Amino acid sequence: MVPRATAEAGIPDHGQLVHGIGLRNDTARRLALSVAVSSLPVMLVMREPDVRHSCAGSDRLVPSAERFTRLMRPRSIAVIGGREAARVAEQCDKLGFDGALWPVHPRRGTVAGRTAYPSVADLPAAPDAVFVGVNRHATVEAVAELSRAGAGGAVCYASGFLEADDGGVLQRALVEAAGEMPIVGPNCYGLINFLDGVPLWPDQHGGRRLGPNERGVAIVTQSSNIGVSVTMQQRGLPVAYLVTAGNQAQLGVSGLASALLEDERVSAIGLYVEGFDSVAGFEALARKARQRAVPVVVMKTGRSERAKASNLTHTASIAGSDAGAEAFLRRLGFARVHGIPELLETLKFLHVHGARAGVRVGAMCCSGGEAAVLADSIEDTGLTFPDLEAEHAAAVRATVHPLVTVANPFDYHTFDWGDETALTGTFTAFARGGFDANMLVVDFPRIDRCNDADWEAAITAFERAMDSTGSRGVIAATLEENLPEERAAQLIERGIAPLAGVREAFIAIERAARIGDAWNSPPAASVMGNGSLSTEPVLLDESTAKARLAEFGVGVPRGEVACSENEAVRIAALLGAPVAVKALGIAHKTERGAVRLGLSEPRDIRDATRELMGLGNEVLVERFETGVVVELIVGLHRDPQLGLLLTVGSGGVFVELAADIVTLLLPVAESDVRGALSNLRCTPMLEGWRGRGPADVDAAVAAILGIAEFAIANSDRIEELDVNPLGVCARGQGAVALDALIRTRESGA
Repeated sequence: MVPRATAEAGIPDHGQLVHGIGLRNDTARRLALSVAVSSLPVMLVMREPDVRHSCAGSDRLVPSAERFTRLMRPRSIAVIGGREAARVAEQCDKLGFDGALWPVHPRRGTVAGRTAYPSVADLPAAPDAVFVGVNRHATVEAVAELSRAGAGGAVCYASGFLEADDGGVLQRALVEAAGEMPIVGPNCYGLINFLDGVPLWPDQHGGRRLGPNERGVAIVTQSSNIGVSVTMQQRGLPVAYLVTAGNQAQLGVSGLASALLEDERVSAIGLYVEGFDSVAGFEALARKARQRAVPVVVMKTGRSERAKASNLTHTASIAGSDAGAEAFLRRLGFARVHGIPELLETLKFLHVHGARAGVRVGAMCCSGGEAAVLADSIEDTGLTFPDLEAEHAAAVRATVHPLVTVANPFDYHTFDWGDETALTGTFTAFARGGFDANMLVVDFPRIDRCNDADWEAAITAFERAMDSTGSRGVIAATLEENLPEERAAQLIERGIAPLAGVREAFIAIERAARIGDAWNSPPAASVMGNGSLSTEPVLLDESTAKARLAEFGVGVPRGEVACSENEAVRIAALLGAPVAVKALGIAHKTERGAVRLGLSEPRDIRDATRELMGLGNEVLVERFETGVVVELIVGLHRDPQLGLLLTVGSGGVFVELAADIVTLLLPVAESDVRGALSNLRCTPMLEGWRGRGPADVDAAVAAILGIAEFAIANSDRIEELDVNPLGVCARGQGAVALDALIRTRESGA
């Protein structure tokens, strides 16, 4: 019969006991069986150099290099439990772990062919690393005992903590039990150090141990199953570390990645992230990665639900939380990808060539069809195929058959196929174009049915061309299966990045350039984050909202509030025709028919005022701006973790349909705003379109910066803001907030 406590624990019963892990008195054993384990008497005492990053209620430990090295590069490993512990021992043997391995089990004499110790207290010494493979209640007990014994760190395998309805208290108890001892998980598979042969991993994996002089990438993932899949890749990517973060009870993704940067054998970092464990932790990771010149690539998933007030502001409906994540990663200088193949190929490129700025690509192939695929695949990647200058083109033309047309992408045909000397001359001449990356499309044949000698000639020629010109070389296969793992590994040794998939190759090159650009720019300021807010937000009327913005230098139309038809006519006469009449207190005026524009006659102004006062008690009469050439939207939307997001995009009544926006985080610099405007699809209209003169971009930038300053000054109370449209006039004529909506609340402080 399976004990009740074991059955509810979150892992199957494989002979491990709920108690008996090492606590020596009945009170402790009963405590481990209780859900109310939050009272575990473990003191949380912090000493340097360990640090913690706090964000949104989280408290993340970032262990010192010394502490984390014990866990990740141990000389002694303890495995606690039954079947899972035995599997870890088996994986250690397979990967060649040459340190001490101590099984712990209260009843079994042996585990995986080794003598088992009855408890942690019976071990010969405090282990450097521990795999805890027992049920969730016993996990807390074991971690407490390990911490007191001075263990280096532990992987907590069991589930049933924060992800379970009754597991929140248990997870807090686990963190308290660990104290200063680093723990990974719970609810995770663990970690593998492929450099030193350390698999704290209870299952099969497809990775290989790296050689003594090899470097590799480190991958940290919240998902253990994603981690398993990554180990099975056959793309030739050398993986140095794989860490699964699980529930991130103590160590989050950012802290784990930051600790891995301590190992100089790590060439790049890859993260699979469903949610940011700590904004401060990710910012610390970015600073450290930049300092050590180790690029970081992030696959961010888990788009959360948009703000509850999405029916109130345009900004909320077009700028969901994923826009904030995109802005945050861009601000950190990390490259974001949207799929596992993109993640692996980008890491591979970075492993070989590192991160360098530059988007100019030279591409060669031996087929017109491949050239067309290249031309289509580079679209919307941010990369370019620059045309060859006359002298450069002539030099290339001198190396090929007269029927070959020299261009970029360059179809060199097959006249010299298999001729290593001729191909070396052609590839070298082409690579002298000063490209930021040189790509050669090669799909290798099936070696079980074909001979690949001619392909080797092309590869050797390309390698020599890259070496002689000091160029960054990429071999790209159009099909993943046409780039065998053995070939990929050989190419990496030869200093060439082997990338599977033309589109993935372009994404990898562009992401590397993006990181290089970020490193060449000054580091961004820390994100403001969220203050303590309370009370329900209040909607300001348009007149009040514009007055608030005007205090920060934002241009607004001249206008006044009217309570009667006569007063509206009087105000219009003072302003001068034409005027706009708007109902106050209406969020979406166009949809409600709550605005009348371009009115000049007193009769029309009276009629409009009478109709609109049926929607409220007052109207806003203001000067109607006739010189607008471009309409933008500028909005603020509060993200629960990242704070206020500043959205800039194409404005007007079709803003949701256009979805032409860029999102930034506060504080924002003028260069950020100008960069955002240059990335909009409406940029040609700002620069001058079809005979129209350019818009007043400087005034638009000033207005956006004024709105950002307003947000910073009111960060403890502002909830949302829409300026839609921000009317941008012709150059030198200014920019005006034609409509403004603000929701604000008081500070909880």
